[in-house]
Amino acid sequence: MGNGVVASLGPGEWFLPKRDYVSFQADNLRGALMYRLLLGAAIAVTATSAIAADAVEPIVMDQELAQPHISGYVEAYLGGLYLSADGGHLSATTAGGAGRVNFPIDARWNIQTDASIDSLWVEGSNIYGYGGAIHGYWRDPSSYALGGFATFTRYGGDIGGPKIYNFTVGPEAQAYFGNVTVYGQIYYGQLRANGESEHLDNWGGRAVVRYFAQDNLRFDGELGYSTISFSGEHVNTVTAALQANYRFSGTPFSVFGRYQLDHVSVASTDLNIHKYLIGLRASFGSNTLLEEDRNGATMDTYRPNFILPLPLL
Repeated sequence: MGNGVVASLGPGEWFLPKRDYVSFQADNLRGALMYRLLLGAAIAVTATSAIAADAVEPIVMDQELAQPHISGYVEAYLGGLYLSADGGHLSATTAGGAGRVNFPIDARWNIQTDASIDSLWVEGSNIYGYGGAIHGYWRDPSSYALGGFATFTRYGGDIGGPKIYNFTVGPEAQAYFGNVTVYGQIYYGQLRANGESEHLDNWGGRAVVRYFAQDNLRFDGELGYSTISFSGEHVNTVTAALQANYRFSGTPFSVFGRYQLDHVSVASTDLNIHKYLIGLRASFGSNTLLEEDRNGATMDTYRPNFILPLPLL
């Protein structure tokens, strides 16, 4: 034992000098550490590859979903009108609908087309208007949209006389602030009759605020003003409206209700036209009302309660 021989060693390690035994154990320790490092690195590489494989597919899918695509909706409504002026009043039934489709040209430029029809029945007579609009605009869904629009509407029903139509053109813009959209339009238009050279000038504007309490619950507030000039007189209309929209989650269907007041002033006469309606909308190309507002058919136009401009009655 005096020569440093270690007697109590494991198999294969009998009679090793002490310093050789220490070197042997150090080599074993280095080998074990190296094995563990290599094993850990292999596990890390394998796990990282698996995680990366799992992560790539959703990212690509999200990018595909975010690509511009055609979207829009169709809607129909039923409601009533209540007119009051100089102590008298009148009731009417109204119905109508609209369809809007947005066509993205690229990631930012869009063209939207609209078609609409409105009809009312009052004291056995029917008045209706139908037409369309086109919007061209640049939109950043995280910031704003800016463009212009044009509308064309033709009127008919139990009104007699020549066929009457109306067109408007003007700029429009939207600004996005989180769950709030601010929307503004101004326009110039003309009221005309077939075969007539004279026309009535029409100026107006409107401002709309859309508040999204949830992605599928939207509340709108609207103010507008328009004026029509004829025979030295002016017909001025102030509009105020409230609307609520709810989309059923996971479906394309929405329900909405709207109240609109048109306060019409001409000469010394004031007329209040109240419109109440409920409606159903079916959307395509969008999953929520908020997504539809920021990426879909988000533009619209003013539609008067009485459909036909009063100076032409």
